[in-house]
Amino acid sequence: MKKVLFIFSMALTGLFMSNAAFAQVESGAQITFEKDVHDYGTIKQYGNGTVEFKFTNTGNAPLLISDAKGSCGCTVPEWPKEPIAPGASGSIKVKYDTKRVGPFGKSVTLQSNATNEPTKTLRIRGTVEAAPQTGAPVNNSGAPAN
Repeated sequence: MKKVLFIFSMALTGLFMSNAAFAQVESGAQITFEKDVHDYGTIKQYGNGTVEFKFTNTGNAPLLISDAKGSCGCTVPEWPKEPIAPGASGSIKVKYDTKRVGPFGKSVTLQSNATNEPTKTLRIRGTVEAAPQTGAPVNNSGAPAN
């Protein structure tokens, strides 16, 4: 009887351990970013406000980013429209319009088929420093004319 109970308990333990192992393996696309916040620090007015957020598909299925939206019109994202294969990398380019002077904090929200984060928020922040007043002519957008 002791042998039967021992064998039964070992079989039961094996069953639970195999189910636990399967539960830890998540299938599907997974998105992993190198960073999800970019701090520009102090940037010049009309300076280059473009940054890249690099990511890798760490899952086992193709990753598809279906949408990316900036929190306002001054934050414009570009993202890959084609599927990203498992193990492959890509990037989200975010352009912030630096014509507004002062501190800023903006976000870009991504929608994807990633099982770990189907909705992901990327953030940018910094301070735009006013361009020196030179008395030079300006164009219609308010930027110095070239």
